Amino acid sequence: MHRRIIAPGALAAASLMLAIPASAASWSPGAPGIGDPYYPAYGNGGYDVSHYDLRLKYQPSTDELEGTATILAKTTQDLSSFDLDFLLDVGEVRVNGAKASFAKSGQHELVVTPKTPLAKGTPITVVVRYSGVPSTKSAYGFNTWHRTPDGAIAADEPEAAWWWYPSNDHPLDKATYDVSVAVPDGTQVISNGTLQSTSSQRGWTRYNWRENKPQATYLTTLAVGKFDITTSTSEGGVPVVNAYSKDLGDNDGAARASVERTGELVDWLTGYFGPYPFSSAGGYVPNTTTGYALETQTRVYYSPKQFANGSNTSVVVHELAHQWYGDSVSLKGWKDIWINEGFARYAQWLWSEHEGEGTTQELADYVYASHPADDAFWTVKPGDPGPDNQFDIAVYDRGALAVQALRNAVGDDAFFAILKGWPQEHAYGNASVADFQAYAEQVSGKSLSALFDAWLFQPVKPAASAAGAASIVRSAAVPEQPKSWKKIAATNGVH
Repeated sequence: MHRRIIAPGALAAASLMLAIPASAASWSPGAPGIGDPYYPAYGNGGYDVSHYDLRLKYQPSTDELEGTATILAKTTQDLSSFDLDFLLDVGEVRVNGAKASFAKSGQHELVVTPKTPLAKGTPITVVVRYSGVPSTKSAYGFNTWHRTPDGAIAADEPEAAWWWYPSNDHPLDKATYDVSVAVPDGTQVISNGTLQSTSSQRGWTRYNWRENKPQATYLTTLAVGKFDITTSTSEGGVPVVNAYSKDLGDNDGAARASVERTGELVDWLTGYFGPYPFSSAGGYVPNTTTGYALETQTRVYYSPKQFANGSNTSVVVHELAHQWYGDSVSLKGWKDIWINEGFARYAQWLWSEHEGEGTTQELADYVYASHPADDAFWTVKPGDPGPDNQFDIAVYDRGALAVQALRNAVGDDAFFAILKGWPQEHAYGNASVADFQAYAEQVSGKSLSALFDAWLFQPVKPAASAAGAASIVRSAAVPEQPKSWKKIAATNGVH
């Protein structure tokens, strides 16, 4: 520090200056994006959320939603202002009890300026009062709030929260949740975790759901409607809650014949992935026209179209596998999507083998041979596919091929140790493809950089020898289609 002499007349002013935090000069706005190159405007900088408390009221007949979100967080820099990702109409914002000013910015940003700046490391409580009609809001040309004949659902990837609660919308900032929603009597609410309680008053029923493990914002779901709800406990002790819209029509039987096997399939997957990481499991099938399924944490969203051709346990296996690979262990950046989709697809291959409908190697051989070297399939790099190809079929099928190649290279003992150890190594956190490679090398004792590069990062068809000891076919002939293939291919539109 430079020393200087202070004149007596300046002592009082100097004393006042000493009362100002040394960090005052560094106060600055939090970044409007968390830093993901695929989605630069998603998430926010400057704070880390630990808990969301959402207290809502929803009228299905008009799609009117009103609520109060209480967000518990801690600042990660000296903040003059910060952003929330949100689309509805805001009436008031308070930060640590004091009214804050706020303004909309860009397509989905809410900029909050606290009454006084916030020093780094400060615990903050942000209260946002809001209302609106979610189905009338759009950003970037789309809307992820889905109306149903008797209500609505929020379930989409990589974004869905903006339409019903303010958030730091990126998987890097996971938090626990309390979701409390009042709806007209006779209507029900489904969300993540466990139902803590219900209460009725003056024609309204309030449902209180809690997810007590860290959860990414896109994995938070809300379903309002009239459901048939089933509850059970798996043989391994996992509580299961499933729900079916009462107007599923011809898809009702096939949906139930698939989703009601959730407990059995959770127990089966624990044999490969280790203990189930959450307090409950289950799924719901609302009457929507969407075609996908989504691994919303503990309470999977399924479109009725998944069951249009009959029951399909393969899609249930895929979404339940995500509870370990994608939900408990979430990606660091959206480029790491292979860790979610490659392993969820591979779980389907394991289920095929279990059911005697084609081994994982037979499926790998079939996929490999089905795509000639000049097929665009091979130009997609599962390890970094780019935002336009994030859910390309290559991320799933070439991604699963990479998993089989890893298995063949390290041997079954090391492979299944990796498969089970990884969800424990990064439980309730975030990890990247590079982290997974390092972990696989640590467990197997082998250098795997060439294998990962060939199967995940090169925009060309890998030579069959790149799979090490794999039996991936070398002939030009496409092997016989495994019996499970059509069921697996029917899930190509899922997440």
